[in-house]
Amino acid sequence: QCHLPPQTWINSINQTNKAALLAWAKETGIDLVQINGQRRYGGPPPGWVGDPPPAGTEVFIGRLPQDMYENTLIPLFQRVGKLYEFRLMMTFSGLNRGFAYAKYSNRHGAKEAIAAFNNFEVKEGYAIVVCKSTEKCELSMDGLATSVSQQELEAVLRRVTEGVLSVTLYTSPWRKRAQLAVLKYMSHQAAAMAKKTLMEGNMRFGGLEMRVDWLNPNMKQKLQSCEKKPSSSRVQGSKCLGVPKQVPQSPVLRNVLDCLNTLCQRQYLGTPLFLTKCVQANANGWLWFWCWVVIPGCPVPFSGFAWVRQDGTGRSGHEEAKIALALQVLRMLGES
Repeated sequence: QCHLPPQTWINSINQTNKAALLAWAKETGIDLVQINGQRRYGGPPPGWVGDPPPAGTEVFIGRLPQDMYENTLIPLFQRVGKLYEFRLMMTFSGLNRGFAYAKYSNRHGAKEAIAAFNNFEVKEGYAIVVCKSTEKCELSMDGLATSVSQQELEAVLRRVTEGVLSVTLYTSPWRKRAQLAVLKYMSHQAAAMAKKTLMEGNMRFGGLEMRVDWLNPNMKQKLQSCEKKPSSSRVQGSKCLGVPKQVPQSPVLRNVLDCLNTLCQRQYLGTPLFLTKCVQANANGWLWFWCWVVIPGCPVPFSGFAWVRQDGTGRSGHEEAKIALALQVLRMLGES
């Protein structure tokens, strides 16, 4: 049985439409930039003068055929108004993920796009969905260790994501002895890219697995109401969510990750943040992982690749990869 190299396999997918896209981009002079799973035109487009368009000018486009690209979509959506930006979400294989965002120069363009293209058949059997984009800018990060400070988390997030405006910590309403962070970003795009980075990175901060999602409006209201009550976090028996007190981690060293956490605390380096991503899986069970760890007190992050294999102990491949990288970091720091 013959196995194609990954890049050869990727290049073989949807070749005709990929070639048409390249020809169109060359002919029109349109510049498409792909960053972290999305391909973008504009933001701002050539010749744009002034501030970005206000809220309410972006539309969400769903149910797209996965083999359709900007050479078809941008001219279509430009029929009803001037585009400020167009973002097509992409897969690793070069197909689109079935959805995109179009931001117009004004709200009228967005309204016209919804009226003209919602339920529009872009291809036989493919009626797309076009609606107003929610343009959310806030994320919730649940499962932070109680030892993690606001300054420490914000410093790490500024390294691994872009556009962070603020970080606020609360006692987690769902998990015991954990914190929930509300992360505010400068734009919906920045928040969406941060969400993708943090979720795909299988993040672990302070030893706990974290859940990252869009901030639920009901949760936001509850958190804000508690924040306005100065004594709410001190009332015994209250279910209100207040800012927690800092609790030191247990000094017991259960594994390599604990060793690294303890070393960083002892040397006042801050809590390590791990991001891992599986980039290849072999038929024999071995997994090829990209790993990255940011330690707030170190000037540069540690990164590398590692082959790991689940050993039947119940640990995931991501966990094995984190352990492998933690061991390497300890060796670099002279502790192993």
